[in-house]
Amino acid sequence: MDKLDDAHLAFKAQLFQHKLLLDSGVKGIVGRAAPLVELVSSLQSMIDRESKKDGAVKACFPPVVPRELLRKVGYMENFPNLCGSISTFSGGDKEQLTLVETVKSGGDWSPHLVQTEVTLTPASCYPLYPTLAGTLPDGGVLFDLNCYCFRHEPSNDPARLMSFEIRENVRAGSPADVQKWRSDWLNRGQGLIESLGLPVFLDTASDPFFGRGGRMMKASQKELELKFELLVPIWGEDSPTAVASFNYHQDHFAHIFGIHTADGKGAHTACLGFGIDRLVIGLLKTHGFDMKAWPASVRQTLMM
Repeated sequence: MDKLDDAHLAFKAQLFQHKLLLDSGVKGIVGRAAPLVELVSSLQSMIDRESKKDGAVKACFPPVVPRELLRKVGYMENFPNLCGSISTFSGGDKEQLTLVETVKSGGDWSPHLVQTEVTLTPASCYPLYPTLAGTLPDGGVLFDLNCYCFRHEPSNDPARLMSFEIRENVRAGSPADVQKWRSDWLNRGQGLIESLGLPVFLDTASDPFFGRGGRMMKASQKELELKFELLVPIWGEDSPTAVASFNYHQDHFAHIFGIHTADGKGAHTACLGFGIDRLVIGLLKTHGFDMKAWPASVRQTLMM
């Protein structure tokens, strides 16, 4: 165990001791106690106020998506290690008795289950793109989404959960409109996080593509500046944590789902995402566990 992991465990223990997080016994899966429920509500309202300036339309999807959606977008080729596929029991009485025996004996019950048509949602924006198929209205569209997502990367870092909440805005339209929207939000997003009293900086980034081919995709994504992240040094300058990301997909989803602009061309898309749980941990690590003692400017920003 390295020093960074020690720091993660120590801080997580304090979060449990202060009754801010609720322990599940599994790495990366926690519950929020009342004070954090209120803090998250304040963070969401802060983002609401900013998103409404653009006229973003709210939409909500469940924390599961069709398995076929992940196949279409290439998720299993690029991130197979992060997938949360859902299985269930589909046998009869005889098979159920065998399953019960396995469970009671402490055995592995997975051989008794079959794969369902759904997986856990890995990104808030994924279920939106199929609904945009066809021709977009003049000027394109802008959506405001909030969803619990899942990525199988168990960690002791309380800012890196397996089940986490992401607040996303998604823009679809012409290349010029989409690029301008993302460029504007790079500054606006940084301003929002700075208003929380967090030290933050912007940098190019890449998604965690898997395998040898993934290394080439990471390099290309960085070179083309398709992904930016806002980073906060929660655990130190050497290992900053991404608390927000800004992604430009070009016409990737247009090709997959047949999304067109009013002039018949393939629509471009971009999304921005705020990691709600990571912002919470950043705030607590920076300002302390007593939210009433936080700087007045931060409390004013959050309207606490």
